[in-house]
Amino acid sequence: MPHTDLWTYPADVQATRKALVGCDVQARDGSIGKVDEATEETGRAHLVVDTGPWILGRKVVIPAGTIERIDIDDQAIFVSLTKDQIKNSPEFDPTRFDDDYRTRLGTYYEPYV
Repeated sequence: MPHTDLWTYPADVQATRKALVGCDVQARDGSIGKVDEATEETGRAHLVVDTGPWILGRKVVIPAGTIERIDIDDQAIFVSLTKDQIKNSPEFDPTRFDDDYRTRLGTYYEPYV
């Protein structure tokens, strides 16, 4: 059965927040950056990814439910999104990570998972 809750890590993905920070994030079509922050908050789990020069140093939020697998040995996280889908996501503003922003993210990412 496919994983449909955007804000919860898939059951087969086991890792701690500390282990995820600094990992490379791989979209379906290539690398998008490194994990800057990770949360395990129930029903709100997500990654904040620093895209570096790829999209002018912008940080993006990727819901935990888009993670397909994690390779802790290689420090890589693989997500079910393309680079363009991530690039076109709603702008991340750490001062406004509220329910409205999370709803906008959910509406944006839901069709892709």
